[in-house]
Amino acid sequence: MAMEYGQGYGLDVPERHRLPAGLRAPFEARHWRELIYVLIGLPISIVLFTYSVTMVSLGAGLLVTFLGIPVMAAGLAGCRGFGALERARARGLLDLEVADPEPLRIRKQGFLAWMGAVLKSGASWRALLYSVLHLPWATFSFTVAVTFWSIGWGLLTYPLWFWLFPLYGGQDGMQLYGDETHSVYLDNAFEITVTALVGLLFTLAAPWIVRALTTVDRLLVHGLLGPSRLATRVVELESDRGVVVDTAAADLRRIERDLHDGAQARLVALAMDLGLAKEKLAEDPQAAARMVDEAHGEVKIALQELRDLARGIHPAVLTDRGLDAALSSVASRCTVPVEVQVDLDERPVPAIEGIAYFTVSELLQNISKHSRATWAAVDVWRVENRLMLQVVDNGVGGADTTAGSGLAGLTERLDAVDGILVVDSPVGGPTRITAELPWRTV
Repeated sequence: MAMEYGQGYGLDVPERHRLPAGLRAPFEARHWRELIYVLIGLPISIVLFTYSVTMVSLGAGLLVTFLGIPVMAAGLAGCRGFGALERARARGLLDLEVADPEPLRIRKQGFLAWMGAVLKSGASWRALLYSVLHLPWATFSFTVAVTFWSIGWGLLTYPLWFWLFPLYGGQDGMQLYGDETHSVYLDNAFEITVTALVGLLFTLAAPWIVRALTTVDRLLVHGLLGPSRLATRVVELESDRGVVVDTAAADLRRIERDLHDGAQARLVALAMDLGLAKEKLAEDPQAAARMVDEAHGEVKIALQELRDLARGIHPAVLTDRGLDAALSSVASRCTVPVEVQVDLDERPVPAIEGIAYFTVSELLQNISKHSRATWAAVDVWRVENRLMLQVVDNGVGGADTTAGSGLAGLTERLDAVDGILVVDSPVGGPTRITAELPWRTV
């Protein structure tokens, strides 16, 4: 596994605007998309509410007969379809990406199996709950948005159309107050200006009010129309299981390849040399002695390769003495001086301990190969129920987990056990890589 150093980062320079956000908000495309979302939300909610309540009520009323179950299932299936449309509407107008809920788990073929899957699905009932809850909220948000928007723009443009009152309305201007004896009209320059300024305040406030209203819509769509936490966790665990299986298979292939190309080949050659030495023992003892001596050297090399292979699988020092001694051993083989500090009161389970060891081992190997550092440090400590690892070096930096480097594979390995890898490596250094693992004790 190799770490890619010396790669720069593309920085997104934010676009600068001459007008502050508060003044340009009424004219931004985001405001108009959110306003359209609120405006069309009311008629959609009316249709959705009417359909869901009608179908569920009809199905509940017919439960005394067999017809109630298919009617109920059809109603829930329709709510799921409306939920898909609502996710698409939120995606297009609110830029809200919500994953599809968990699919129906139909174990058998047939209509009855489909009805059972629809009725058992939590996503179906969450879609029904959304259709019921969204109508009162859509009514409220529609009323508030239209009120603020119409009052704001109406008062802001009052200087442009106030002349319609004396010309067609028979009064001096818009009436602010009136009773049987007294009336107040907005008809002079000062009152018209103040009216426009009040309209400006309403107009500037309207986008932020609409944004606050759509925030609730985002929560409703995300919470009721997306996948449940349990389903999301199941998908994560399935993905992590795949990573673990792939990693284990890759490790087995590596061990098999190392055995076949290394120790096994040497042992085969050793057996052949010993056979030849045995044949020459009677007629040429000196040549046989030389061959036995060469075979002895091959045995030493094969034993060293087997020790290295065993250390790569799981070092004995890690099992016997724990992380402190094991990391000190691997640090001594690094090409740069490494300071190791392990502050643990007890040992985690062997699985977490092994992952921590191999994580530090890989990072130190990357430092030796790519960082051009002159100093490195390894710190290990515990924070509540998490095991923290940090590897720091003063090399050239530029490490990146998104460039297809070995760090990406290390990130996947840690993620398979609910771990996290954070890389802070600006170009020019230093590099600080922090790993976080769950703490589990025996």
